[in-house]
Amino acid sequence: MTPTRRRLLRGSASALIVGLAGCAAIPSGPDSTDDTPSPVGDGTYTSVYEDAIDSVVMIRTGQGQGTGFVVDDAHVVTNAHVVGRSTAVDVRFTDGRWRSGSVVGTDPHSDLAAVAVDTVPSAATPLPFVDDQPSVGREVVAIGNPFNLEGTVTTGIVSGTDRSIPAPTGYSIPDAIQTDAAVNPGNSGGPLMTLGGRVAAVINSGGGDNIAFGISAALTERVVPQLVEAGEYDHAYAGVSVTAATPGIAAANGLGDSRGLLVVEVADGAPAEGILEPSTRTRYYDGERVPVGGDVLLAVDGTELTTKEDLGSYLALETRPGDTVELTISRSGSELTVPIELGTRPLRRGPYR
Repeated sequence: MTPTRRRLLRGSASALIVGLAGCAAIPSGPDSTDDTPSPVGDGTYTSVYEDAIDSVVMIRTGQGQGTGFVVDDAHVVTNAHVVGRSTAVDVRFTDGRWRSGSVVGTDPHSDLAAVAVDTVPSAATPLPFVDDQPSVGREVVAIGNPFNLEGTVTTGIVSGTDRSIPAPTGYSIPDAIQTDAAVNPGNSGGPLMTLGGRVAAVINSGGGDNIAFGISAALTERVVPQLVEAGEYDHAYAGVSVTAATPGIAAANGLGDSRGLLVVEVADGAPAEGILEPSTRTRYYDGERVPVGGDVLLAVDGTELTTKEDLGSYLALETRPGDTVELTISRSGSELTVPIELGTRPLRRGPYR
């Protein structure tokens, strides 16, 4: 990394400590907000790797190892499933020295963890996050320690955005990034970076069929500061299970068109209980058993809902427990708006949002 870039990143560290939103100034180019193709074959991959590698670490626990990266002058981020139930881990930087790390917070719902490290090397400056979700087709690099092979880099593209991936708790992690960059055991917790040198996602899973996933920068920036400050993160929760109102579901329910999300279940004691009406039965339609009855969610706070991912991402990125949201619903042929005060997601497993 050039001295100039190191100084720029170092200057952003104090903002990252507070909100992980302050980023180093990055010249316009490969990671600009437009979709101009990034250059290849001119050393760009090498530059991204060399600029980032001092800030990428190996994390070892009694159960295994993974990857992490520096987010402020005293903490690294990794996956919750990497640290497991450990309260102390070993952290190795590129200088080869092992340092003691203390797990200061974990959030199994987003599969993120924050680790405090004694004496972070001066070369290990915080990696900046992207300002906006990267577009599909954007070139990215994954840096980590697959199969205990330290400092490995693989390349690919953003294959999809706004994915929903399994969380260790049985819920779903919304707003995830999909990539075809090679990701294997040991990559977990490492950065998926754009060619502009910013973190697009925290690598979460992969290993087959050229499909891997990462926790988005937007969700990471919301969760990690709370893990550092309070040791945990509370997710907003409505307590509904939904399915897209496909043409078959719409026809079976006598809906005018196939739009929105059908409420198929409401959790006992959930904020939505008594406010939203779930499906009560099923029937065969065109050879398929589909849910019948129940409200159809059309929008939340004016934002149209077309997929389950839309609802999950909105709750995760735009709301907090205690907020009241306005749901536009279709009920028995009429459209109406109902308010719901969101609660805190419980730990027990379930298909609820």
